[in-house]
Amino acid sequence: MTIEIADIKVRPEAREAFCEAITRAANTVLAKAGGYRRHQILACQESAGRFVLIVEWDSLEAHTVGFRQSPAFAEWRAIIGPFFEQPPHVEHFDPVVDS
Repeated sequence: MTIEIADIKVRPEAREAFCEAITRAANTVLAKAGGYRRHQILACQESAGRFVLIVEWDSLEAHTVGFRQSPAFAEWRAIIGPFFEQPPHVEHFDPVVDS
């Protein structure tokens, strides 16, 4: 299992619209990707334009190859990309402890 963590910065005035867009995109595009397990979207309390997307994948390749190199990724970015102030910072993690 691989955990993707994306640190996303959007225009603060677009916070509500982004919440709606990423929720829709996650439920209609991301959730249908091969190797997808589940996701969580967090909105920062201190910084109105900051979000963290956490996605659990079967493997690193399920995300980096299966999803990112598919037409679904273009659809995903078309929905949420216009809100970005800068490209998201994305890294992948291995679980150490899960309680």
